[in-house]
Amino acid sequence: MASNSAVKKVVTVIPVKPVEVVKGFALGAKKRVAAYCRVSTDLKEQETSFESQVQHYTDTISKRSDWELVDIYADDGISGTTTTKRTEFLRMINECMAGKIDMVITKSISRFARNTEDCLHFVRKLKDKGIAVYFETENIDTLGSGGELLLTILSGMAQDSSRNQSDVTKWGILRQFESGRVLVNTTRFLGYDKNDNGELVINEEQAELVRRVFTEYLEGKSYNAIAKGLTKDKVKTVTGNEKWWDSTISGMLENEKYYGAALLQKTITVNFLTHKRTSNKGQSQKYMIDENHLPIIAKELFEKVQDEKERRALLRGNLVGDRHKYSSRYPFSGKVFCGNCGNIFKRRQWNSNNASKKVVWQCKTYIMDGKDACGARAVDENALMDAFVRMFNRIYENRQSFIKTMTENIETIILLKPDIRETEALDERIEELKNELKKLIRFQVSNNIDSEVYNEEYKSISGELEEMRKKRLEHDKIIESKDGLKQRLDEILETINSRDSLLEEFDEEIFNALVEKYWCAPRQ
Repeated sequence: MASNSAVKKVVTVIPVKPVEVVKGFALGAKKRVAAYCRVSTDLKEQETSFESQVQHYTDTISKRSDWELVDIYADDGISGTTTTKRTEFLRMINECMAGKIDMVITKSISRFARNTEDCLHFVRKLKDKGIAVYFETENIDTLGSGGELLLTILSGMAQDSSRNQSDVTKWGILRQFESGRVLVNTTRFLGYDKNDNGELVINEEQAELVRRVFTEYLEGKSYNAIAKGLTKDKVKTVTGNEKWWDSTISGMLENEKYYGAALLQKTITVNFLTHKRTSNKGQSQKYMIDENHLPIIAKELFEKVQDEKERRALLRGNLVGDRHKYSSRYPFSGKVFCGNCGNIFKRRQWNSNNASKKVVWQCKTYIMDGKDACGARAVDENALMDAFVRMFNRIYENRQSFIKTMTENIETIILLKPDIRETEALDERIEELKNELKKLIRFQVSNNIDSEVYNEEYKSISGELEEMRKKRLEHDKIIESKDGLKQRLDEILETINSRDSLLEEFDEEIFNALVEKYWCAPRQ
């Protein structure tokens, strides 16, 4: 047999053969190119501003005769670690999927996404549609050879950078905590201002209010009574409102800063990508800084208030710090409302020390303000249970008719969509305003118009654009809410159809499945 080494290989170069269409894109046609940029609020320099990036991408794309600019999408001041709040980014992706864009240009992977999973998800999604993403800094074309492999490596590095930056920031904050350095936002509680050195100083006018709240609580007043008194006296809250709430009073009575201390790391970040925070219930260390600043009240007074809070909670059968558990302890909690004044009904126990004791539900307005404010009488808990059993049995006996009527009513609501003409008008106006904004920016870049005139016009156009987008978002929310309504209907029907007989006694599980609000109009 002849050896292969004796064969003389001949190599012929086959020239590129022009084709009319590549991945659905007609050769000779201009590529529709979009640019995506993200401007951090921490970077004030001109080269990172939205206007300069508009100029950069306008120039870059206009230099290519085979490209045409579709739009420039910009998210302002939002972290790149999550896409949920990057509205312009998501709008760009949607328009890519709608076939309006052939290519996306962006400065770098970190501007596109610092989350590897998101980055690869969207790149692959666009790649399946034949849409390239070009990263300028890394010089990566995702449709090019080896583009995705390199992108995976670099985006992983970008995510590690975000994680490392988060760890460094957290480490720096913890070192400050350990050294006793405290940064406190005084806009969130009354009683203190900050001096030029950033130290807490007592605001005497507000401090009197703080002392009043602590004193009145120890004198026996409830959160509600204290709040009503402050509202009546037209005292303003920390946000400038004159309406006070129970929760505000409760928060003030638990604020350790009023006796001169500062408890640090009450909340922690549980995910560096989503920035989600949660209450620190022992997952991480806390830092208590005593004598951090001048106190408004004595520590002994603060501790007396905490003891009194615990005493009152125990009287109600509640555990301190377990308010949610208490609120859902009884089936009617948070669900029974007064048909006279609209306030919630509260559970009360009458004659609790003798054999004739009974549980009733009574209007909160009547309890707090008396019968002159609301004349609704208390309702026996057994009467509420019996009323639900009767109502359910009537529904069950006529369930076919009930289900038919309810289904028709909800389907009618679901079919009611926002006026399509109004939606289209909003979309058209949004496009007009976007174009006006781009023209204004480009005119400013090339003609250097008076900054005051430019700023005023920019503010006017961008303000209207934001308003139009809010209205458009409301239309989308209405449509989305229909899904929740349909799901609720399915839950109700499943509960009714799962029964094979009438109720003989109150069933808490069925009550919770069917009832969201229980309106009660008792005898006057």
